Amino acid sequence: MNATNMKLPMVELFQTIEGEGTRAGFPTTFVRVYNCNLRCAWCDTTYSYAPHPAEFYATVEEIAERVASFGNPYVCLTGGEPLMHGEKSLALVEALASIPCVTDVHIETNGAVPLEPFAALRDSHPEAAAKVRFIMDWKLPSSREMDRMLPGNLALLDERDECKFVIGDEHDFEVACQVLDTYRPRALPLFSPVWETMPPARLAELLLASGRKQVKLNLQIHKVIWHPDARGV
Repeated sequence: MNATNMKLPMVELFQTIEGEGTRAGFPTTFVRVYNCNLRCAWCDTTYSYAPHPAEFYATVEEIAERVASFGNPYVCLTGGEPLMHGEKSLALVEALASIPCVTDVHIETNGAVPLEPFAALRDSHPEAAAKVRFIMDWKLPSSREMDRMLPGNLALLDERDECKFVIGDEHDFEVACQVLDTYRPRALPLFSPVWETMPPARLAELLLASGRKQVKLNLQIHKVIWHPDARGV
């Protein structure tokens, strides 16, 4: 089968304002792929995996055509877990990176899917090398999924990438710091508060008191612009 004819289960595809990370504030096309291999305690996209069904199915070519129609240079490939579909995920990443108007494809992945095939694509595919970045969401104790993390993934990140830690409490903060000290990923570290349990001001206090100068406080501005439970924004 031609790779562009491969079908993926999808949740939604829309344009919005990027809500977090280093591209926050830019008009961005979101490609939300269905299903996830984790069940984090504080997940805010539970509609993206079972028992909820996929909203629709689309070929890689159809997805790329829709993304191109928006004309945004920034694309966020997310889920669920967008890299859990193997060759289909690889084909989609390559297709998104091949869209002429797209200059940045940032992939939100959860750290529990082996990153090697996708890092290899970035190393071997000129357009992917120039455009593809990983935003790895490294799970902490409050997620109840930390034991699923694959430490080898951290070594595959580089300065183009971001390593996000979602902080639910002060113990999470301490563990995130331990991960940084143990594995020393080259990616930019982002500390993001769990909306319901970690006040941003408290996380800012912890970060300043830690003396860590190269960690970025990461707030989800889409939850300020729109209702925290709103979809398609």
